Amino acid sequence: LTAMGEPSMDPTMSSPDSTAQQDSLFSMMDVFLISLITGLFTYWFFFRKKKEEVPDLPKMQSVAAPVRDSSFIEKMKKTGRNIVVFYGSQTGTAEEFANRLSKDAHRYGLRGMAADPEEYDLSDLSRLSEIDKSLAVFCMATYGEGDPTDNAQDFYDWLQEADADLSGLRFAVFGLGNKTYEHFNAMGKYVDKRLEELGAQCIFELGLGDDDGNLEEDFITWREQFWPAVCEHFGVEATGEESSIRQYELVVHTDVNMNKVYTGEMGRLKSYENQKPPFDAKNPFLAQVTENRKLNKGGERHLMHLELDISNSKIRYESGDHVAVYPANDSSLVNQIGEILGTDLDTVMSLNNLDEESNKKHPFPCPTSYRTALTYYLDITNPPRTNVLYELAQYATDASEQERLRKMASSAAEGKALYLSWVVEARRNILAILQDMPSLRPPIDHLCELLPRLQARYYSIASSSKVHPNSIHICAVTVEYETKTGRLNKGVATNWLKNKVPDQNGSSSLVPMYVRKSQFRLPFKPSTPVIMIGPGTGIAPFVGFIQERAWLKQQGKEVGETVLYYGCRHEHEDYLYQEELARFQKEGVLTQLNVAFSRDQAEKVYVQHLLKKNKENVWKLIDEGMAHIYVCGDARNMARDVQNAFYEIVSEFGSMSQPQAVDYVKKLMTKGRYSLDVWS
Repeated sequence: LTAMGEPSMDPTMSSPDSTAQQDSLFSMMDVFLISLITGLFTYWFFFRKKKEEVPDLPKMQSVAAPVRDSSFIEKMKKTGRNIVVFYGSQTGTAEEFANRLSKDAHRYGLRGMAADPEEYDLSDLSRLSEIDKSLAVFCMATYGEGDPTDNAQDFYDWLQEADADLSGLRFAVFGLGNKTYEHFNAMGKYVDKRLEELGAQCIFELGLGDDDGNLEEDFITWREQFWPAVCEHFGVEATGEESSIRQYELVVHTDVNMNKVYTGEMGRLKSYENQKPPFDAKNPFLAQVTENRKLNKGGERHLMHLELDISNSKIRYESGDHVAVYPANDSSLVNQIGEILGTDLDTVMSLNNLDEESNKKHPFPCPTSYRTALTYYLDITNPPRTNVLYELAQYATDASEQERLRKMASSAAEGKALYLSWVVEARRNILAILQDMPSLRPPIDHLCELLPRLQARYYSIASSSKVHPNSIHICAVTVEYETKTGRLNKGVATNWLKNKVPDQNGSSSLVPMYVRKSQFRLPFKPSTPVIMIGPGTGIAPFVGFIQERAWLKQQGKEVGETVLYYGCRHEHEDYLYQEELARFQKEGVLTQLNVAFSRDQAEKVYVQHLLKKNKENVWKLIDEGMAHIYVCGDARNMARDVQNAFYEIVSEFGSMSQPQAVDYVKKLMTKGRYSLDVWS
């Protein structure tokens, strides 16, 4: 437009030499300008009208946000169910327990369904009384430091805010937790308490499963008392013995398009060939391993540092987050199972749910081959649970082996003791059981139906995104041990990661992964002092923290004291990141580096001993400096011992009694000044 208007501003046009010429020119210019304005107006009018119509198009074409399924009440009515078992599950165990409970219901003339709370509107719980003999059971795992699992987060939020009247609801709760954690079974306890507060009627006492002990036994003990309570409440009786009912039917594909066959993807078919963000548990990113080096200089263990390239993935992470990786089972174990069962592992098949109304159409992505299922989808290395043994017993042709399996799956004290010693303590996985019971040869499809899903493994990220925006670092130790039967058991993920060799191409260097956000965060103000305690691979998040504090310092920010308490066995064997830590200390970022070498002297020295040794300085940082405390590593011993050390320090220098000191530390936790990232 500017170019079109420029001639009218040309100084030669206003020359006084010829008036007639000027008049003529203006009349021509008038016509030109009027035409131009009319044309522009017409163009603008139609263009504007089109623009106004544009918003209607996305409305017609937009993809709606994922909608929750139809009401679970309507589904229960439609399918004749009266028991719904919701599960809050992070590693699949709570889901497994929920499936077992829903399957139990038929023995009492009832019909159950397992349900993911993420897929339904839980406010419908107030309507459950519309169904005769209705009951809601909740199998709720606690994740991290008293948090709900990812799939139960919305349910937890709803419970906190709800003012619903649940007076017609009958319920029971079984919690899955671990006593080594500070907030043992927090989610199970909260759901049980909150539902009663909203008027619901608890028909059986809260079950508290402890994964640090024997979670399977805790569940069986609770379950064998739970069903008699249900029978008494509803006036029903068991219809007979527990029977083996297949949940899925086998379909073998003899003529199938291999492009329609799953080869290890977690969700969308061909998602590993055609990667699309956002990346999460159902859509992991295939990250290239760009570095895989051994960290320790000696000793029998293999400690490693891996770097995953997340360029072009749009994955964002913060120091303290966790990276989840999907491992693969050892091919030799998979081949041995195939050989023992006399199966062609490359047979392509589907396991289809016999319950057509179920949201879960297959136990894992189908169609796929047995080899893929046993490699990527099924857990073949953990000792199987009692329900698996019960179902497999029918296939043992030797009477004594069949009886042994049934006994271990029973609720009798003798059976529980046998299961504990022969399966759990001996760490017998499914392959070892098949090897030690020569007459047990189940159909491979039923075995695949029974085995639990292979779960993602979580690692604390050992890098800062401020320094490494396109890379995620992992620090891990390979797990390898000899069992009581003389077998060598290897950790699935760590041994799989150990063999990831950085190269230009090929799956040998690819890791399916996603990031899980954490509450383990540096203080908002960089000037706040931090005390970090992380022996062994517990140092991982602190490498990221120190990197970030160094970066903040480079940006000219005032960075507070950065204190690290680290521990390892021997200074010259397994001192992880020794050079990096020395450099950070030299640069003044790491203001204190306290290292406990537990086995370099006659008397063992651990991080808690160093804390007590520096107790005056520790108290000053907490009391005057308002320091934030971070603990990462083993929950069973180290985290507890460190916490006790803080109780002692607070009690001595804060002039408090032991109970007051405990309360003081608990308040630090509540305020976010004492954070834990621990595992057992």
